[in-house]
Amino acid sequence: MGKLAKQMELPLLPDIVIILGLAVVIILLFQRLKLPPILGFLLTGIVAGPHGLSLINATHEVELLSEIGVIFLLFVIGIEFSLKGLASIKGTVFFGGLVQVGGTIGLTALATYVMGLSITQAVFMGFLLSLSSTAIVLKLLQESGEVTSPHGRIATAILIFQDIAVVFMILLTPIMAGEAENLLLTLAILVGKVLGIIAVLVVLARYVVPVILRLVAQSKSRELFILAVVVLCFSTAWLTSSVGLSLALGAFFAGLIISESEYSHQATANILPFREIFMSFFFVSVGMLLDIRFFLANIIYIHFLAFGVMVLKTLIAALAATLLRYPARTVILSALSIFQVGEFAFLLSETGMEYGLLSENVYQYFLAISIISMGATPFVIKYSGAIADFLVKAPLPPVVRRRLNALAKVRSENLDDHKKLSNHLVIIGYGINGQNVAKAAKNANIQYIVIELDPKIINEAKKSGDPVIYGDATDEEILKHINIHDSRVVVIAISDSDSTKKIIKRVRDFTETAYLIVRTRYVKEIEENIRLGADEVIPEEFETSIEIFTRVLKKYLVTNSEIQKFVGTIRSHNYEMLTKISGVKVSDIRQPDIPDMEIVTIRVSQGANKIVGKTVEESQLRSQFGVTVLAIKRENKYITVITPNTFIRQDDILYLFGHPENVVEVNRYLKL
Repeated sequence: MGKLAKQMELPLLPDIVIILGLAVVIILLFQRLKLPPILGFLLTGIVAGPHGLSLINATHEVELLSEIGVIFLLFVIGIEFSLKGLASIKGTVFFGGLVQVGGTIGLTALATYVMGLSITQAVFMGFLLSLSSTAIVLKLLQESGEVTSPHGRIATAILIFQDIAVVFMILLTPIMAGEAENLLLTLAILVGKVLGIIAVLVVLARYVVPVILRLVAQSKSRELFILAVVVLCFSTAWLTSSVGLSLALGAFFAGLIISESEYSHQATANILPFREIFMSFFFVSVGMLLDIRFFLANIIYIHFLAFGVMVLKTLIAALAATLLRYPARTVILSALSIFQVGEFAFLLSETGMEYGLLSENVYQYFLAISIISMGATPFVIKYSGAIADFLVKAPLPPVVRRRLNALAKVRSENLDDHKKLSNHLVIIGYGINGQNVAKAAKNANIQYIVIELDPKIINEAKKSGDPVIYGDATDEEILKHINIHDSRVVVIAISDSDSTKKIIKRVRDFTETAYLIVRTRYVKEIEENIRLGADEVIPEEFETSIEIFTRVLKKYLVTNSEIQKFVGTIRSHNYEMLTKISGVKVSDIRQPDIPDMEIVTIRVSQGANKIVGKTVEESQLRSQFGVTVLAIKRENKYITVITPNTFIRQDDILYLFGHPENVVEVNRYLKL
């Protein structure tokens, strides 16, 4: 029996337990210090690796797991990489990215060549230091709500260029190492392989993969969809690897195959958990490579080099943003976002070690510099606003100040090919009720978006001209994509009561201000859905559709007389408007002309301790956010006379009036 147990034991299992267990402890500590988890994984590798406490025996197996993480990372980047989106921001991406990457490579190569590296080694070091951390930067920008800010858009655009450039850097590394006797022939063969793979992938993307994914989606099996996506990712990576190209390149191409399809958002949501767990092994494996004794022996020189690298990258990024004609403060904020060395540099460094472009000594310097720059990132980004304000106000010669002001004429170029969804209506489910709400919204000129899981229904929605995405509304990534936190009304119009409850919880995780209307079959489910966070629950009975869109229009402050006129038109045409695309249009239904202002309700939950028990004046909703409390609903009574001394109690419903952006800030404030 003991022999059998020994045979069944997994050799890698103790190492996985040690890595993940130690990572949990370290990351919990890092969470208290408000440091990104990536740094926790790096420290885990340093502590548990051969240069630390030597707790890990199966180092090779951990490296294999880390390669799977890289595959998933490139796959997700490929999915999120939109060719249409790239075309709309090509100036910022390619010009800004080229200046940042090219400038960093050039200056780094010059500096390291003077320091004693060969020309190819110096250029390769430029490759490594030109890359910034997509994972850390985007996570920090998302947490601070600055992804769509001007500096957030510039940083994102340059990171996109870096993600594209790293693919070519990986392909060029063997050539730079002199592995090819005939350089032109090698380049021709390389280009031929890439073109051949692209041709195969184009065929798959147009004629094979959409059919497979459509059949899988029609099965409505989440497990089968995940399996199909993973198979697509790994099979494409295996295809590129079999012809001598990298696994990472194949994973990137696999993501591109489905990036423009309606399944891309759901694929991203399903793959993210796999990416996170395997990427943790990647960063652990990087930490394991750092020789802590080497680091301590050269600690002063390493910090001097790290500071030089961070300053160099900051200045070059600032130059890129300046040439794009952004204001001085935006230039500084952008530069302070992407000064670190990124995770793709670790991947590229392994390729460089394999082909002899990095010596062990230089490699240790590179690892130490990278980890230090990553560790500094959250602190620099946190105080970047104060740093930018200080530098903008710094005394400059009048001539320099005039030239900077001349460059500060912001270009009208947008980073998105469509308007950012804001103050919009979200419709979850495109059955008869969802379709009716969509048609009512379209007639009232209300911006809306539909989430649906059935491919056949999605095709019908597209034929009707309705904006629809394929996805499971219980997934966090799907809700992020449709900007649920900026929505004004959310309508859940699906028949699955369990899924409805999960969606209510998910929506309330993002926003307390969105008005949540839920359709349900049975009256007995009303109380539970309201307890979970629904504002109104409408049971399925006669005229349910009319009731839903009537309440939606009320939330958009359409007058009662106009709503009744709309309802009367529908009834007089025997519901033809709700059953035909070419139904009667009521063109005179408009929102009241109160520019950039709205009325919303927000429930004071138990977690909103910043305002519970305080007066309206003490809550600082007006002084800090510019939002006015119009009324308070407490139990079944309304308090309509609001004074500065009116107290806010738990479970109160506040009726707030203010600018949409200010209302969103209140929501974020109460969520912190």
